[in-house]
Amino acid sequence: MRSNAMRAALALTALAALAGCQGKAKQDNFVHADEDYFHDMDNAVALTREEVQGRNMWLVWSGGNDRFWDFMNKPTLGGFDLLKIVAPDPNGPNRRDNRWRQLGIVNEPCFAAPARPDQFGLWRDQRQTSCPPDPFANAQKYPGVKSGALGRVLPAGSFYGEPTGIVGLRLFPNPDFDEKARAAWDGKRYYSDPNYYNRKDLIRPYRVGMSCGFCHVGPSPIHPPKDPEHPTFAELNSTVGAQYMWVDRIFFWSPNPANFMYQLVKTYRPGSMDTSLVSTDNINNPRTMNAVYSLGPRLEIARRLAHEQLGKGSDNNRQFNEFVKDGPLTRYFNAPRDVWTPHVLKDGSDSVGALGALNRVYINIGLDSEEWLKHFNPVVGGKPISPITIESARKNAYWRATEMGTPATALFFLKAARPDRLSAAPGGAAYLAQDAALVAQGRDVFATTCARCHSSKQPDAPPAASLGDPIGADYVKRFHAWWRWTQTDDFKSRMRAIAARPDFLDNNFLSSDIRVPQTLLRTNMCSPLATNALRGNIWDNFSSETYKDLPSIGQSSYQDPFTGRMLVYTMPAGGRGFTRPPSLISLWSTAPYLLNNSVGDFNGDPSVAGRMKMFDVAIQQMLWPERRPRDGETPNATGVIDRTTARSFFFVPQSWIPRLPGTSPEDNALLKSLVNANGDISIGPIPKGMPVNLLASFQPLAESANPVAIARHYHEVLVALVELKRLLLTLPRGADDAALRAHFAPMRAKLMALSKCPDFVVNRGHYFGTAQFNQQHGLTPEERSFGQEAPLSDDRKRALIAFLKTL
Repeated sequence: MRSNAMRAALALTALAALAGCQGKAKQDNFVHADEDYFHDMDNAVALTREEVQGRNMWLVWSGGNDRFWDFMNKPTLGGFDLLKIVAPDPNGPNRRDNRWRQLGIVNEPCFAAPARPDQFGLWRDQRQTSCPPDPFANAQKYPGVKSGALGRVLPAGSFYGEPTGIVGLRLFPNPDFDEKARAAWDGKRYYSDPNYYNRKDLIRPYRVGMSCGFCHVGPSPIHPPKDPEHPTFAELNSTVGAQYMWVDRIFFWSPNPANFMYQLVKTYRPGSMDTSLVSTDNINNPRTMNAVYSLGPRLEIARRLAHEQLGKGSDNNRQFNEFVKDGPLTRYFNAPRDVWTPHVLKDGSDSVGALGALNRVYINIGLDSEEWLKHFNPVVGGKPISPITIESARKNAYWRATEMGTPATALFFLKAARPDRLSAAPGGAAYLAQDAALVAQGRDVFATTCARCHSSKQPDAPPAASLGDPIGADYVKRFHAWWRWTQTDDFKSRMRAIAARPDFLDNNFLSSDIRVPQTLLRTNMCSPLATNALRGNIWDNFSSETYKDLPSIGQSSYQDPFTGRMLVYTMPAGGRGFTRPPSLISLWSTAPYLLNNSVGDFNGDPSVAGRMKMFDVAIQQMLWPERRPRDGETPNATGVIDRTTARSFFFVPQSWIPRLPGTSPEDNALLKSLVNANGDISIGPIPKGMPVNLLASFQPLAESANPVAIARHYHEVLVALVELKRLLLTLPRGADDAALRAHFAPMRAKLMALSKCPDFVVNRGHYFGTAQFNQQHGLTPEERSFGQEAPLSDDRKRALIAFLKTL
């Protein structure tokens, strides 16, 4: 795809830009590591020097975010502590030898469980003497930046930090750990005494930085580890995604079911997380950590179907053209505003180009937290959100170095992010159908039913149904025309012919990457309702004007979690309401399914046999939706609702209580009545069995610039919370959870009315090819407007499954 000359040009351009910083602050002298330390990973693909730099950046560059992850202990009330993940309690459940089974995170080769604590009493993994030194910890080649106490108490070390024994987490000396902090440090109490380790003023000896690899490295599907607790580099892949990660167990190293925040993260199924949890949009929205596959074909489909226009702020994103002067990578941007862009986030909001999407990830995991945290109230929310601008981020040396380095990461993806076919996995052939006619039948079913959303090779649409222009406000109208065309015999016959070609799967991204209205998908609406990329919100600079101009998709149906009635929600305009289809590359290895891993069963086994067991259950639930689990409490439930597993309390510490603008004396009195003797807000007990999202998606902020509307919304929020607290204070003594839920019942309607996403059923939707697609009861006119389609017979579904195994 790329010539060596083009690759060299990109590397030289990036290095020259870095060299140009020599006259600035010393922090700008970051050098992206070129040691091919991870050469056995990614199926031992041969990489050029710049591709090696790109992989190293993906796996070990944390961009100074150790400051942020150290801070995160505070808003989570001591629940989240990465230092306790890399240096776990020797008597606790998260030790190295069962880390994979317990947490689903990847142990780095060349380390063993500690035999003794370090100088600070911390039980850190020990590097094996048989392995060469970690090259990225070379402080002479990669000198760290000295600031504050750093260098007086602890050496500055490398700006890549030290390895921790966990892939994607790096250890740094804490610049705040001065003589006073050292005198107050007690390693034993750090593990055993909550009154000690939850202190707001506790300063730890180390900070932990996180690279992108922490959420994207996983066991190789085609070279699976013999022992997942002790993998080799040859058994790992940089881009398959952390499909097995238990985020709830990482987020709360010591589970506390009485903390409502723990009940919230319990809704994160393995391999999923809410990437907006920190820069919260007040919607509980866990989504899968997807694999990165076939970037080249994905860019090509963007050229055909994802032409968008940038605007003020978003036009500051770097583009490939700034690093490469000729060749295919120059085809995705025309100055000053036109960009052809993959839609990386599931709601299709990352829309400023592939490089902008890569760069944004680093801010989202804590780069430039000195600035980023000024724009929102982390985790808890309640503070009006403002955009972080690329202009302000460029004042940060780590951000400038990141912008220089991500082009090399893109080159690495172009080379290494290849499909993992079941046929290439050990024993994989035994799972593939031997009947060529059956597979061919399944391929035809795929072509006529699935390929319109899940193939990047498609016939060209008629001009009136084309989605390739930056159509913005007319998108829904154009999408309906396109959908109707895909239902015609013309599309289906041409699509079957394309699918029958021997090279159909070659360089096929197996997604159209377009924005699909939720009214067609009928999946849970919380992801399409995400607000972080809207105009004026935190990611304003990372979404296009085309995205911000998108119209409303109309009304969508959802089920009341208490009565079972089908209700109607009107989707707002401005970007919300859409989901981009996932790629089906290596579908056999990525179950469970849907955007939140809610369809199928999870078994934690990364072997070929383990993956196929998950595939078999999940694909049957996808194609026979009547086999999906249902909620046991909602009448005529359409699917699963995540509920609290124990009585819990919603807690907001005093330092995080928002200062509400324009509040009246009455509202200030209401707010004061919510706080306890310590000045904190504490609401509960919340009964076992309550829908988690009733509070997790509660909307504290008004979505309006009108001062009157803002004041009215804050008043409604405060009245609801005060009424809820007073109601819970009048509980009958000794009431069980059923009685507690009944006592809670008068608040249901008021809390639902203040929900930012009232749809609590997590495993619904995507009924294509099934009889459920044609059901009419409870649907809105917009949902019915997509028409009906003949459902697949059981035999045709089984043929489709035979074909899907080959992807």
